[in-house]
Amino acid sequence: MLGLMQDRPLLISSLIEHAATFHPETEIVSRLPEGTTHRTHWRGIAKQAKQLANALATLGITAGDRVGTLAWNSHRHLALYYGVSGSGAILHTVNPRLLPEQIDYIVNHAEDKVLFFDIGFAPLVEKLAPTLRSVTAFIAMTDRTHMPAIDVPNLLCYEELIAAQSDQYRWPELEERSASSLCYTSGTTGNPKGVLYSHRSTMLHTLMELAPDTFGVSSAESVMLVVPMFHANAWGTPYAAAMVGAKLVLPGPHLDGKSIFELMRDEQVTFTQGVPTVWAMLFQHLDAHPELDARSLGVKRVGIGGAAVAQAMLERFERDFGAEVVQGWGMTETSPIGVISKLLKKHEALAPEALLKIKLKQGRGVWGVDLKILDENGAALPWDGQAFGHLHVRGPWIASGYFKGEGGSVLDAEGFFPTGDVATIDPDGYLQLVDRAKDVIKSGGEWISSIDLENAASGHPAVAEAAIIGIAHPKWQERPLLIVVKRAGHEVTREALLDYLATRVAKWWLPDDVVFVDQLPHTATGKLLKTKLREQFRAHRLPTL
Repeated sequence: MLGLMQDRPLLISSLIEHAATFHPETEIVSRLPEGTTHRTHWRGIAKQAKQLANALATLGITAGDRVGTLAWNSHRHLALYYGVSGSGAILHTVNPRLLPEQIDYIVNHAEDKVLFFDIGFAPLVEKLAPTLRSVTAFIAMTDRTHMPAIDVPNLLCYEELIAAQSDQYRWPELEERSASSLCYTSGTTGNPKGVLYSHRSTMLHTLMELAPDTFGVSSAESVMLVVPMFHANAWGTPYAAAMVGAKLVLPGPHLDGKSIFELMRDEQVTFTQGVPTVWAMLFQHLDAHPELDARSLGVKRVGIGGAAVAQAMLERFERDFGAEVVQGWGMTETSPIGVISKLLKKHEALAPEALLKIKLKQGRGVWGVDLKILDENGAALPWDGQAFGHLHVRGPWIASGYFKGEGGSVLDAEGFFPTGDVATIDPDGYLQLVDRAKDVIKSGGEWISSIDLENAASGHPAVAEAAIIGIAHPKWQERPLLIVVKRAGHEVTREALLDYLATRVAKWWLPDDVVFVDQLPHTATGKLLKTKLREQFRAHRLPTL
């Protein structure tokens, strides 16, 4: 027997219609590549999205066609989120930080029909245009005054394109399992692979993102979205903000510490999300300007993902900003919410040191996500917080495979997706990453967590950033090498760092050597690029040999 409930499809277009109807005047603030600040509201975004849907039709875009974007966070990109997916086409957010040859591969693999781009990427688009076989039109996301002078075929002006269109559009009633957006992995090993989200998966993910035990976004919030809109749909926040009608603050390409601080102050930001590298730049700005009071900003919560949160970063947000740090773990393939770090009632009585250990874990599983950890032989491991193994996940917003079947069948017999991470899970369901499977250091038959070592080293006041890689060793198989970027105006020696670590990690975990560098390489999503470091230090000779 079926229930007697109305059967309405879960569609992304319903979000923008809701926001425009119930929160029409709530502001959307954008810092544009042109250098100006633009202000609109949810009603304005809905109007622009409908004009975009009509414009796409004039460009010959039909249901299922891919529409590419090379763009930062702005009201224009936000309108594309709704105008493209709502019309039945598929929004393909391309990461402009990838190598040009990777972008070329991605756009051709996705077979994007049109490509929208911010003017800062005009030289890149001009370089790539001759080899982008499927793209029939290039749309510069600007007005006529700021149109780039580049030689590409069928170059159109965004503002003129939409101005010529009616803002009357009836969103089609799509099958909720139809594809809505496409995002490619960062491609640290081999070519990037496409993750194809559906309307249904996106809507379920959005509902969970609003829960108090995840990010708890509400209509009372001023949300600054620092995480780029080309990173796993900006962690789903453009959809969550529309569902509750929250104010959105979009910084565009202006991610330096000064710009972020000023936006927080001027727009009274209460909640913000970003990767650790951005927050490190904010801290550098504050260090250079001790007269600035971070607590006066009024930021209540800071969402951090993309890499494990260092203890020093968590403590600084709590101490200087008076803000709660909401750490999470996920990946492009998980939409991206997998686990979120929120405390339980029973933790209120814990001593600060014990509480800190829980806060530094990546978080507990949320409804909709099943977790398991397996040993090298595929056997399930206990949730005791000690046993660590390969992390697998399953759920309605977890990828079942990659676009065009790249990588073949990826799920195990129980329908779980192998994440490539090594983790522990404690009896309360808190997951803690030990490492990426390819980054864990195997020494004398035991595993050493590079993440834990990096976090310990980052706690030293002279360390701006730290990386740990394994160096081949004839007796122990591998031993850890610590690579450090010093904080501006600070000095520290190899011996001082090792003495500092000696009181914080097991003796056999201590790095065999320390190297100082001016900067560390990062992936296009802000993660440490360990493959490059391993190549760079392949011939490094440890003093213990």
